[in-house]
Amino acid sequence: MTKLDKNIKTIIDKIKKLTGNSPDITIKEIRISNTYMATIYIETISDSEQINNFILKTVEKKILYDKKINSKNILDVMFNSIAGASMKKFESYEDLLYYLFNGFGIVIMDGPKEAIAVETRRNLSRGVSEATSEAIVRGPKDGFTENFILNLGLIRRRIKDPKLWVHEVNVGRRSITKVGIAYIKDIAEETLVNEIIKKIENIDIDAIIDSGYLRELIEDDNKSNFPTLMSTERPDKASMALLEGKIVILVDNTPFVLIIPTFFIDYFHTSEDYYQKASNITFIRIVRVLAFIISIITPAYYVAVTTHNYSSIPTGLLMNFATQRQGVPFPGFIEALIMMITFEILRESDIRLPSVGGSAVSILGGIVLGDAAVSAGIVSPIMVIVISITAISSLVFSSIDVVNAIRTWRILFLIAASFFGLYGIILIGIYFIIKITSIKSFGKPFMFPFAPFNLTSQKDSIIRLSKDKLFKRNPITAKKNIIRFKKEKPGDNE
Repeated sequence: MTKLDKNIKTIIDKIKKLTGNSPDITIKEIRISNTYMATIYIETISDSEQINNFILKTVEKKILYDKKINSKNILDVMFNSIAGASMKKFESYEDLLYYLFNGFGIVIMDGPKEAIAVETRRNLSRGVSEATSEAIVRGPKDGFTENFILNLGLIRRRIKDPKLWVHEVNVGRRSITKVGIAYIKDIAEETLVNEIIKKIENIDIDAIIDSGYLRELIEDDNKSNFPTLMSTERPDKASMALLEGKIVILVDNTPFVLIIPTFFIDYFHTSEDYYQKASNITFIRIVRVLAFIISIITPAYYVAVTTHNYSSIPTGLLMNFATQRQGVPFPGFIEALIMMITFEILRESDIRLPSVGGSAVSILGGIVLGDAAVSAGIVSPIMVIVISITAISSLVFSSIDVVNAIRTWRILFLIAASFFGLYGIILIGIYFIIKITSIKSFGKPFMFPFAPFNLTSQKDSIIRLSKDKLFKRNPITAKKNIIRFKKEKPGDNE
């Protein structure tokens, strides 16, 4: 590290040179007795009012006219007099630039080879608002924001435990993005925590703009489309994950935190599942599983029975399908592919357009174009129904990564069905099961608790029992303090 110079003019000149004499860097020089002092801050990310209240008023009231202060003790007097909540002393240009670009006000003196950084950040982040990517009917409405400290506060607000530890790392040579690895010390597996910390500390990249950058760099190298890290915008979901012994990674400047490890069944659960009656949630989870199966297999099954396996459906229904397909110039596979691509274009445009015009696009694509395509004989009415059911079923999942994985497997099933019929679906189905059961999420089996099978964890997989029966944490992630709920036995309070 390059040590600070003694001469204040030299320091100012070097800062100007290192920052290209940026117009938003403000430098104010003040003469105190027989020496000089200067405050440096970036007015776009620092609050000038805090600079005035914490630094300049202190200089005016306590230092400017005090004749006992000299160049030898002025820095210590300043450090003890400034009322800033967070202050640091440092001795290098690297630290100076780090604090400067993090919104701190810098105080430098003529003489000592050290300076003071006072936290004077401007509030550039939005306030806590409702999570937009994970809608909820009943439960907390707050969501993570782009502010690291605020996000950590939303978790600590729910888990007031001193064992909730956070290891902070700066990642990115240019962005110097703050990354926090949060875990509960006496629940999480220490080996996994150390592995994650080591992976993040070893990242050498220019910048981390979003948690998605970090996700791609630390995720296990597997060729499956299913994500082995979960991202969430909900503090309650992150808190539940921590209590299960999982690790939560917070990244500055993004409202999405990462949860490690992640299991396949987690994508069928929502935080709202634990705020409602268990029997109702069991039914909803069964619906989600059915939606997953429908979204992957339905187009393939329709193509198989109308192209190869005619005997697998009733004759009357088959004749109805054949009647509807009269005049359609494409085989079932091409027809399904056209409709699927059309839907994906429609969905993408609906996501990217502003909310004002999004509904108009949905109406135009879903009703007008669909009806016109059937009337023109390009597609059959039954194919519109099949693709619509498939598309609606895939929208049950809020995770875009799961939706993308479903899309990939849907096409694979469709291709196999077009060549081999139901036998192709069975073959791809077997390959799908082998593939998904071989996935590891940071060394943990992705298909737990089904493969390997764990009877205790079945109480909160597809079937959800009442909370008094969910007295154990996930044994894969929680290696200590596995009991979360203790029933009182008769006579305990006597």
